[in-house]
Amino acid sequence: MPKTCAISGKKPVAGIKYKRRGMVKRKGGAGSKIVGKTKRLVKPNLQRVKIMDENGTVKTVHVCARMIRAGKIQKAGKASLRRQAAEKK
Repeated sequence: MPKTCAISGKKPVAGIKYKRRGMVKRKGGAGSKIVGKTKRLVKPNLQRVKIMDENGTVKTVHVCARMIRAGKIQKAGKASLRRQAAEKK
């Protein structure tokens, strides 16, 4: 499965998760210290969607949820899927 969005090109991003210990100074403590760092991967929320491209062909692609909500893609309806299945026969 590809881990990139077909529309926006969003892909996994590396980051660091920090573990802190101690009370922060603004709450009356001696200060918060970082006692551990862990590498992590933030993955995009990819969904498999059947879309219709410019030529009218139906494709299954991975698209991030933000692009689906924004309406950047045109989902393939059931009628277009039936029509394409009939053309293949």
